[in-house]
Amino acid sequence: MASVGIREEQIGRDQIELVYQRIRPYIRRTPILEVAGGDFNLDVPLIFKLELLQHAGSFKARGALTNLLTRDVPPAGVVAASGGNHGAAVAYAAMKLGIPAKIFVPSISSPAKIARIRSYGADLVVGGELYADALAASERCVAETGALPVHAFDQRETLLGQGTLALELEHQAPALDSVLVAVGGGGLVGGIAAWYDRRIKVIGVEPEAAPTLTRALAAGGPVDAEAGGVAADSLAPRRVGALNFAIARRLLAGVVLVSDAAIGQAQAALWDALRVVAEPGGAAATAALLSGRYRPAPGERVGVVISGGNTVAVDFERQR
Repeated sequence: MASVGIREEQIGRDQIELVYQRIRPYIRRTPILEVAGGDFNLDVPLIFKLELLQHAGSFKARGALTNLLTRDVPPAGVVAASGGNHGAAVAYAAMKLGIPAKIFVPSISSPAKIARIRSYGADLVVGGELYADALAASERCVAETGALPVHAFDQRETLLGQGTLALELEHQAPALDSVLVAVGGGGLVGGIAAWYDRRIKVIGVEPEAAPTLTRALAAGGPVDAEAGGVAADSLAPRRVGALNFAIARRLLAGVVLVSDAAIGQAQAALWDALRVVAEPGGAAATAALLSGRYRPAPGERVGVVISGGNTVAVDFERQR
């Protein structure tokens, strides 16, 4: 497993700051949008981090670039398994740095994500039904070719790269009381939690149909969980990363579950109020607020990460 031999203390603010200096020329400092809670029938101010505007359409570009810029890449290049966003990010990073890339995605990956990966010139393999199938295929490829594996979430470099989002967010909105973050394999929430180190509340948000971290917390360690639902191509790896779990167990203020219906309603609300088109996984954190699964205290300043926007155009009116 990617996390073997890595200590949790190797993932913290100092390391994230160093990584940020390395990748800063290659990433976008994505904007925030401060919104009156009344726009969403809430009575607290909201600060959205618009990470869907990142290169390759999601936060994953941060971790991908960290891997390719801080590790030794062999002539065979890099290999990655992904539900879609990580694959697009690795393909983008490889294109920018002139590195060969082979990406494995399952058949549930959205057409928008598959098209984006192909547009970056990577060698794309679509096969299997779930992320776990793509991961197994990628591991066979690494064994055969000697290429560098770039794990989507359970790897130090990936976590450090995702943590740079929180570094930016704290500079942009230093008075936050809490931040809501979608959870799949746990790379983003782990990196953000490592940066804030309990100075504010970090709340993980998972789909009911893919409760990887919730199941792990109940069991005392990573275990297989359901891997379905509307956000399956970004938030359903079946098992949370071991390294990410250790950070989450120590540093998260809580984890909440949201339904597929709530995610769809959040997508529609983001479009109606902000004209932001978020993919299902990117709207999950917003769904926790709008569905009441997370209830802020009066006056709480809430940050919300919109983590990705790799989706086809949707007629939200028809979803009502």
